[in-house]
Amino acid sequence: MSAAREDVRGHATPYDEPDLLRDQFRQLLRYRLLIVCGILLGLAGGGWLGLSANETYIATAEITVRVPTTDPFAATVSVDRVAMGSERRTAASDIVAHRAAEALGRPDSAQQLKSGLQVTNPPNTEVLRFAYSADDPAAAAERANAFVQAYLDNRQADADRTVAHSIESLEGRRAPLLTRRDELQAELDDLLEGSTTYDSAIADLSTVTGQISEINASVAGLQALDTTGGRVITEATPPASPSGPGLPLLLGLGYVVGIGLGLLAAWVRLVFDPTVRSPGDVTRALRAPVLGVLPRTGRGHPDQLLAEGKLAEEYRSVAFRLAYDETFAQRRRLLVVAPRGSIETPLAASVNLTAAFAEMGLDALLVEADLRTPSLGAQLREADGVRPGWAGAGDRDAARGGGGHAGWPGERVPIDAGESGIFDLVPGSRVRNVPRALTSPAATRLIGHADTKGRVVVVLAPAVLSYADAIALTDRVDGVLVVCDPSEVRRDDLARVRELVVGAGGILLGAVLHSWGSGGIDFGPEDTEDGEGLPGGYGRAGAADAGQQPPAQRARPRTAQRPPVPDYRDVGSETLGLRVLDPAELEDGNPRQ
Repeated sequence: MSAAREDVRGHATPYDEPDLLRDQFRQLLRYRLLIVCGILLGLAGGGWLGLSANETYIATAEITVRVPTTDPFAATVSVDRVAMGSERRTAASDIVAHRAAEALGRPDSAQQLKSGLQVTNPPNTEVLRFAYSADDPAAAAERANAFVQAYLDNRQADADRTVAHSIESLEGRRAPLLTRRDELQAELDDLLEGSTTYDSAIADLSTVTGQISEINASVAGLQALDTTGGRVITEATPPASPSGPGLPLLLGLGYVVGIGLGLLAAWVRLVFDPTVRSPGDVTRALRAPVLGVLPRTGRGHPDQLLAEGKLAEEYRSVAFRLAYDETFAQRRRLLVVAPRGSIETPLAASVNLTAAFAEMGLDALLVEADLRTPSLGAQLREADGVRPGWAGAGDRDAARGGGGHAGWPGERVPIDAGESGIFDLVPGSRVRNVPRALTSPAATRLIGHADTKGRVVVVLAPAVLSYADAIALTDRVDGVLVVCDPSEVRRDDLARVRELVVGAGGILLGAVLHSWGSGGIDFGPEDTEDGEGLPGGYGRAGAADAGQQPPAQRARPRTAQRPPVPDYRDVGSETLGLRVLDPAELEDGNPRQ
């Protein structure tokens, strides 16, 4: 492995935070169905609450709490102090609830009536706010006023009891003084005026009379107190509209909550999703670059083997990038495989890559090493009377399969690839012992033809994790290209593929991604063109014209200029680099190290 492929971490550009968030959000949008289900669930919940919940009306009344006083306009000493916290609790007590229930004619429903009441005290005020909730606006106003009146009556009754108790106490103190006064007046009638005893009785009578006068003044002051508990400043009236959120607001809240639930479900699904989520995940699992992403064709899997339009251009781009890779250019052998599953897409990739190599002027050979279910020979059109020009008698002998195993490898078949030119195909065939056929000397000599200048061999093998056929060929082919669908392959599968390939002595050149017929990520635009006028001649018209030309006119075009090599690096992922070679080195077949 070259130093360029070993020193790769320095080339990777790490994610910055905005890019990371955008990438995570794009991954969440893969699960649109979960997000839509969350939104529908939220809307259904909001609609159900809006339609099934009873309409609630709230009537509000306010009062100012006052203390008993003889002159409301003068600062006088009150009987008790106003503690608004205590008054608020008193207003919501059972005593007030029983008074209100009796006033409403429902003495047995005090607790039920109390459940709809809420009493608050605005800060820094002596105001109590009574808010009553009910299903009927008139009932809400009536009950709020009933609780206000019950509180005021209860407060006034408490004040009256306090005043009465104080008056009774004062009268109890006054009674002995009245008796003493009467006794002193009786003694004065019997005493001689001017005597010492008389003067002493007069002094005592004066003292007792003064005390009685003070008590009488206190009683008079208490009797003059205004014991009204407070004053209503806002009377409860039936509300015109129900309180609380309406149906539109509940639907809006349900929509917002539904989006949150959908995103949460998508995030949980994303966390526990074992499949590959992005090309960067493929790169990290394989430790090899993503060489190309095949666009969708608009018809699921392409209905013909040789690609057209944008799909053909993507195959050509992958072929160019492989051709100018130092590791591949050393031996020009390519093993095309899938991690597991069907061989259909790797088969199409191997055919189109071989055609692209032929278009570049290389003698391309496609070897179908699928000896279990071979099908490639019947899907391609043979170029009658045309040989691709493999030189040497030894090549022709090997082409006939000399020394092969039970008929494989057989003769090479020239394949017409339209305007791309002609390449050779060694079709697969069913054999009794597949491992022995793949490792036979004839198969080794066939693959070894890539060592000759200007030749390239593409080998198609079954899925790596399904059969060991690809691993048996790895040490002979070296360069491995993985073709997979990111929405279906698991990260563990890709890591296992890398372990098997590297353990067998091979090199992972990269991966080609597609999303055909899986409903997965759409990594590219749909191919709706017919391919007319495209460079490389993969259009339907070009292929038809090539089929009508005489065989002698079907010459393979050589590319006169070095094709541009696009930047393959996936930003934010660990990728392995492709070292670009000079075209002169490629022609010499001996790239400089």
